Order: sequence, then C-alpha cells, then structure tokens
Amino acid sequence: MPKFNTSTWMAARDYFFIVVGLSMYAFGFSSFILPHKIVIGGMAGLGSVVYFLTQRLHEAGYFPFVIPVAVTMYAVNALLLLIAVRIVDRQFTIRTLFGMTMLSIVIGIFQPIGLSLNIMPDKLVSLILGSVIMGAGLGVVFIHNGSSGGTDIVAAMVSKKSNVTIGRTMMICDLVIVGSAYFVLHYSITEIVFGLMVTFGVGSMCDLVINSNRQAVQFTIISKKWDKIADAIIVDAHRGCTVVDATGWYSKKPVKMLIVMCRKIESVTIYRIVKTIDAEALVTQGNVNGVYGNGFDSMKIRTPKSKTTTSDHSSNETAE
Repeated sequence: MPKFNTSTWMAARDYFFIVVGLSMYAFGFSSFILPHKIVIGGMAGLGSVVYFLTQRLHEAGYFPFVIPVAVTMYAVNALLLLIAVRIVDRQFTIRTLFGMTMLSIVIGIFQPIGLSLNIMPDKLVSLILGSVIMGAGLGVVFIHNGSSGGTDIVAAMVSKKSNVTIGRTMMICDLVIVGSAYFVLHYSITEIVFGLMVTFGVGSMCDLVINSNRQAVQFTIISKKWDKIADAIIVDAHRGCTVVDATGWYSKKPVKMLIVMCRKIESVTIYRIVKTIDAEALVTQGNVNGVYGNGFDSMKIRTPKSKTTTSDHSSNETAE
C-alpha cells in the first residue's frame, strides 16, 4: 500500500474541515435564517433574493417554478470562478471549486429540512444562533485555506494584498446584497436591519475564529538542559528556537535562555516538552501582537517605490 506523506495528510485534513465548516454554514443558514425570510450577505443572500422573488412570482402565476438557493449560488459562483482563475493561483481555484460545489450540495440538502422543521420560532434568537454557527463555519473554512465562493473569493484576494480582515471585507461587499432586498423584495427597514445584523454577526464570528487560531505567544525558557529542550521543540513542535547568552545575577553564573514563538494553540505542546525534559526549568509565557515571517503570517504591506527627487537631480547637476 502506498504511504501518505505529510503534505497529503495535511491536504486531506484541510478538505475534511472545509466540509465540516461548510456544513455548519449551510445548517445555520437553512435552519435559522432562511425560515424567517431574512436576506443576508454573500451568495446565500443573493440566492435568497432570487428564491423569494421567484416564489412570489410563481404563486402569482408569472413564473413556472421556484429557483432554489443552491442553484443560484452555484451559477453565480461559477461565473465568479471564471474571473478568479486569472487572479488567484491554481490551488485556490481548485479549493474554491470544491468549496462552492460542496456548499451548494449541503444547502440543497438542508434547505427543505430547515424550512419544514422551523427549529427556532423566536426570530431574534434564531438569527443570533444562525449568525454564530455560520460565522464559526466560515472561520473553519478559511483557517484551512478553503473558500465557499462568492464574496469569499473577493475577501480572500483582498486579504492577500492588504491587512484588511476577511470578515470586514465580506461585510462591506455583502451590504449591497442585503440592501437589494429593499428594492427587489420591498422589505421593510426592520427586515433590512435584521439582515445587516446577521451579516455583521457572521463577519465578527468569522474574525473571532480566525484570529483565535492566529494568536501567537512567546516563551522564554531557562534550563540547564536547554540543548535537549531546543532539539525537542524543533523536532516535536516543529518550531524554531533562539539561544541567548545570559547571566543569572543571583548565582553570578552564565546561563542559556531559549526564546520560542509559536501559535497559542501550540503552547501546551511547548509546556509538555519542557516538563518532560526538565521539570525545574524556569518558563515564562507572554502574548505577542503580530508575528510575521517563516512559519507565521506574511507581512502584507506595500513598500514605497524609490524615487529620485528633483532636489537630488539638482544637487547632482550642481556637483557636476
């Protein structure tokens, strides 16, 4: 039997969690948002507008059938993907195609179930629960380098070029879709506010999940077995160490101090390594705001182009 390497296992794990995140999003939308006829942002919101509009036209005898949310989502996502192919890389395109296909499938499954069950009759509570579940699901999708398509594609592209958060970009893009319900479906201001509330909740929850995964901490470790601890951190935790020469002023003896930076979720692994090797080691942990470089986030900032000023030209001409 062929052996799976690390990259294959990581890709398989990512796709698994992308499916889990998309299922959470579809469940939250179909079970808590759609039954109350609230239009939210994203392709789900656009699909809702088409669904409710064709439903009204069908009931009035002006349209032969009702277009499900999943059908509109997949059609518009396919169009956006054709544009995204020229902008994003091949891997992102493949994951987007996978994500939009799976999302349309799970929404197609959950929509009739959610509409028939009406799990939460209370409108406000239902919208809050739906936004939390949907935002958490999207956060899981983005953490594992996935995309559900639609405005997520735009948000992912913007996040690659700037420090604007994914949730904030999605919220800005989705305002247009939420506002369209006022003109197309003639929704009241109250219903528009409900839609904006859900959009804000989904974006905020998405940011919360993503940022909690990206939080970093810094360890300082002082131990007589510093070399063994450093080797174990590199091998077992897959994190680098910086060895600093220091002096213990109480003993007046030279000591070695390790500086380690890692994700917050990896801090338990660092503690276990240190305790296993030297239970008497001195360890401090502190939160750090922003860690950029190899193994962490990349610095998304534009550097100014070097320009030769007029004064420089003038000085050069004078010197000549």
